Amino acid sequence: MALRSLAPLVLAVVAVLPGTALAAGTPAGTSIQNTATVSFDLGGTPVVTSSNTTTLTVAELLDVDVTLQSSTVTVGAGATQQELVFRVTNTGNGPERFSLLGESVLTGDDFDPSPASPFLYFDTDGSGDLSAGDTPYVPGSNDPLLAPDASVVVLVVNDIPGSVTNGQRGRSQLAAAAATGTGTPGTVFAGQGEGGVDAVAGTSGGDDEGFGEYVVSDISLAAAKSQVVTDPFGGARPVPGARITYEVVITATGTGTATGAVFADLVPAGTTYVPGSLQFNGTPLTDAADADAGQFSASPAPSVRIALGDLTQADGPQTARFDVTINQ
Repeated sequence: MALRSLAPLVLAVVAVLPGTALAAGTPAGTSIQNTATVSFDLGGTPVVTSSNTTTLTVAELLDVDVTLQSSTVTVGAGATQQELVFRVTNTGNGPERFSLLGESVLTGDDFDPSPASPFLYFDTDGSGDLSAGDTPYVPGSNDPLLAPDASVVVLVVNDIPGSVTNGQRGRSQLAAAAATGTGTPGTVFAGQGEGGVDAVAGTSGGDDEGFGEYVVSDISLAAAKSQVVTDPFGGARPVPGARITYEVVITATGTGTATGAVFADLVPAGTTYVPGSLQFNGTPLTDAADADAGQFSASPAPSVRIALGDLTQADGPQTARFDVTINQ
């Protein structure tokens, strides 16, 4: 079988995760032998007769699974090096080398992402995104050689055209094909399997593909801050000892999701935070770093923080509030 050498192998294969398709049973090249016996009694003497031994060698099934690992990627017009993450798993029963092909001109979307250069990378450092330690894929040079059940994570990297508009979606695909051959399930490649056994196209036909999607979003967050002063004499003068209530209203506009939004505010110099005054949408929050979304930190500088979570325009205004007193 061609391309069986393990060198050079410039990427690490990773363990199979729960839910990943498993390889097809008995390893290719396994010898299966069987001998029958017949026993009887001849004039009081036990006799055992053996049959001839039948032998066969398990053929190699060519199967592969390509699965998208990343969610829909939110992008802006003109964004560069936006990756989709795929896992390629050898679900056959023998070691196999696979060629990879990316494609960004697909039907059913609103725009065609522009393949970056390089277009495909191996996630060599296991970070799950494009980083300096990742290895570009070079067709025919470092096609991944995978043992049964082994897999490799591949990044498909695109640039986003500057002409896209809000809400549009673009697709990109990764395909993997067994180097030994592909075809209708059951297609035989005589003598081309592991150790010279026959190779047979499995249920995937020896190739598979998966696609991911980008969505253009112009989501933005705006924050409007107001203050109310209450002095010790029932008035609204900012004198020492007066209390200032700060309120900040955060509003999301546009489409898509602002992921992991966080409100943060430094306690102004000359004032002291009022313990227990932090609120989010009218609900009191504790000052400690605990299960709720809020926290007051005394160092390195006094500040408050609220984890707002993922925000969309549909969530409406989000209100953060806390109090300080003017130092006496």
